[in-house]
Amino acid sequence: MNLLKQRLLQATLAVAVMSIFGGTVAAQELKIGVVSIPVLMERAPQAKVAMDALQEEFAPRQRTIVAKQTELEELNEKVRRDFEVMGETERRNAEKELRDLQREVTRLQNEFREDLNLRRNEELGKLQRSLLKEVQDYAETTGFDLIVGDGVLYASSTVNITELVLRAMEANFNATGAR
Repeated sequence: MNLLKQRLLQATLAVAVMSIFGGTVAAQELKIGVVSIPVLMERAPQAKVAMDALQEEFAPRQRTIVAKQTELEELNEKVRRDFEVMGETERRNAEKELRDLQREVTRLQNEFREDLNLRRNEELGKLQRSLLKEVQDYAETTGFDLIVGDGVLYASSTVNITELVLRAMEANFNATGAR
């Protein structure tokens, strides 16, 4: 019986607290917006600049890898073509050279991939922080009380402000001349 009284008291207190705060929230109108971060990451000019810079940074290494791959293919073709007329020592040397070159190409590819992924993650982290700051600035200047991002299953066009934020980001980008 004592447990029942305790539960009833807790329920009564919960209803009272909810009605107090519920009245406060109902009295003031909240301005809520939804932003799709993936859309901003894909379409923001800042993202394009960051990805272009990465491409430019890694292009020389990519050309080196392509040249080594071409060299490996040409050597492989030469060995395959001349294999029958080669002596035993010459075959062993050619096979060793092929293995060494294959290892070098594989090593270059792995290092390239690891370095590119590391730099891409660094740039994406900077970009995400920048996007978050842009969204927060937009929300403050336009009077939003709440902006929701990831995890939204549905948002009507009246609360989805992704395009508005994107336009503000483009304007800020153009104003700073960051190209």
